[in-house]
Amino acid sequence: MSTYTLDTGTSRANPTPSPMKRLTIPAIRNRKGKDPVVMLTAYTTRMAQLLDPHCDVLLVGDSLGQVIYGLPSTLPVTLDMMIAHGAAVVRGSYHSLVIVDMPFGSYEASPERAFESAARVLAETGAAGVKLEGGTAIAPVVEFLTRRGIPVMGHIGLTPQSVNALGGYGARGRSNAEHAQILDDARAIADAGAFGMVAEGVVEGLANEITAAVPVPVIGIGASAQCDGQVLVTEDMLGLFERTPRFVKRYDDLAGRISAAVETYAAEVRARDFPGAEQVYPARG
Repeated sequence: MSTYTLDTGTSRANPTPSPMKRLTIPAIRNRKGKDPVVMLTAYTTRMAQLLDPHCDVLLVGDSLGQVIYGLPSTLPVTLDMMIAHGAAVVRGSYHSLVIVDMPFGSYEASPERAFESAARVLAETGAAGVKLEGGTAIAPVVEFLTRRGIPVMGHIGLTPQSVNALGGYGARGRSNAEHAQILDDARAIADAGAFGMVAEGVVEGLANEITAAVPVPVIGIGASAQCDGQVLVTEDMLGLFERTPRFVKRYDDLAGRISAAVETYAAEVRARDFPGAEQVYPARG
């Protein structure tokens, strides 16, 4: 993994790294079967700055609809929203590969429509590639994009943009037919030129089979430790929400710590203990 230092004295909002060296698509693709890929979601510049030294890939996920905007699903997320947050994450990162989700409705209509949307994402954010949900049905779009120089990460298994058709967020691949279809989806996406794929919410045995079957990295989320890497929604793993999916491990309880800090602040304000002498500007003597 590349190393770098940050000059935090220039700006707390946009520190300057030295040297600047970002991971590349070929570098991530070549991790297949080697060191696991560390991937987390990021939606803001500051969060990107905090995650960047520890991650290989930062995903600007359309999960921002729920995490940032309080929407009931990812379906209302727009291309403009993804571009705005993608640009913010690129500004805050200097090491990780940045991938931006293509939102619902921005790529399904035709390969040409997909190219127009993806080209906007790359041109206006500076990200390295885009992520598309779907399997065999979307493989021609993946091929169309990759042949035109747009790196694509696939997303198979539980695909949140298809939640209405799937009937919910349950695990996928339990039946023989669904197992076979998801495996076909993985192969189709890899054959179409994707440099990697996310396998979400699939049973462990199927996740292992997919990982062995395709020549590109498979990033698991609710899948298997034997995948080529893992991704989680950062706010879930940091404990910012009371309810999280079964597959999330909480590495902290930031919701509790934030609540306690704000409670202390509120008490000090009401008691006129804040601001204190250290936080006010004295008159000139």
